[in-house]
Amino acid sequence: MEPQILYKDRALAVVVKPAGVLSESPGMPELLRDSLGGTFYCVHRLDAAVGGVMVYARTGQAAAKLSDAMARKRFTKEYLAVVQGRPEQDRAVLCDLLFHDKSVNKTYVVDRMRRGVKEAELEYTVMCSKGELSLLRIRLHTGRSHQIRVQFASRALPLLGDARYGSRFRDGGIALWSERLCFPHPFTGKTMDFSAAPPKNFPWTEFSASIFAE
Repeated sequence: MEPQILYKDRALAVVVKPAGVLSESPGMPELLRDSLGGTFYCVHRLDAAVGGVMVYARTGQAAAKLSDAMARKRFTKEYLAVVQGRPEQDRAVLCDLLFHDKSVNKTYVVDRMRRGVKEAELEYTVMCSKGELSLLRIRLHTGRSHQIRVQFASRALPLLGDARYGSRFRDGGIALWSERLCFPHPFTGKTMDFSAAPPKNFPWTEFSASIFAE
């Protein structure tokens, strides 16, 4: 599989990870090594079932600087998602306490802070609705395991195709896509801003006018 490269230099590579490929080894780092040569460091993650824009460092120093920028919340991450149902508000910020159970690889919304619980926050905008489905644009304020999936599922708005979190639709993948990534270059400080549309298949084609005409 030849990876789609949006940008590359000596410090980093910005790529489109296909759904079904691991963010970490043995996945995208090996695909990039085979395509471009050298070593690639994973500095952020997407669930294996989720595709979209990612950045990989090509040196240890670049990886450290990108990780530091992420810790300082200098990364902007925007996603597209299709949920079953329609949110009560067209635009809102969702805040929850999440606990990730590593033994079953599942995240839960909980009602109090305790060991292992982390605060999670995102904002969303409803772009359009069609029948029982709604297309959302989401900006993450925090990066927790399965955050988008569980925050919407806990509000009876599971992502289409996400059977783990309550979707009735069992065919195809999870309707979540990393559409945009913005971050400072680890050495020049220049703002790097990249976007990629999801693949032209269901359910994204149900919202073609909102996604592919932009």
